[in-house]
Amino acid sequence: MPDRALLLIGFAGAFRRSELSAVDCKWIERTAGGLVITIPKSKTDQEGQARQVAIPRGRNAICPIKALEQWLERSGITEGPVFRPVTRRGQVLPGQLSGDSIASIVKQRVRAIGLDPTRYSGHSLRAGFVTSAATAGAPAWRIKAQTGHVSDALVGRYIRLSDPFAANAVPSMAVL
Repeated sequence: MPDRALLLIGFAGAFRRSELSAVDCKWIERTAGGLVITIPKSKTDQEGQARQVAIPRGRNAICPIKALEQWLERSGITEGPVFRPVTRRGQVLPGQLSGDSIASIVKQRVRAIGLDPTRYSGHSLRAGFVTSAATAGAPAWRIKAQTGHVSDALVGRYIRLSDPFAANAVPSMAVL
């Protein structure tokens, strides 16, 4: 349960590991459209201007908001860090989950579905979001709004296409 919420929120929010581990209950606003998570400070926001990340409700069974609500309900977390260490016996510990723990969870879940975990990291949630959004045709400005990137060039460095025909520009050309 905690892994599901962590992975879905991490992907939908295009969060860095440090941002995801720092998500706090007090920075989550529930709205009719979904959640707005405020990131008070991040790698590219050292002055602490804060950035708001909107996470809409999912349209199918894979809903990050539903997963997060289930995690918070089952864990009993009502304040403080949302993502916390959990013992093998299921006891939720105080304090936030580390960035290294997030990377480990990503690798464990990737291994569980039969993929090579050496090709994935905690950063894969962010890169996966950018790649999926770009492949789906989202304009760079919308991707940057979610990730907090300041330039199209930086967004482009996150796109990881394993299939050279995915998002290929040729099919969109009228001459062919």
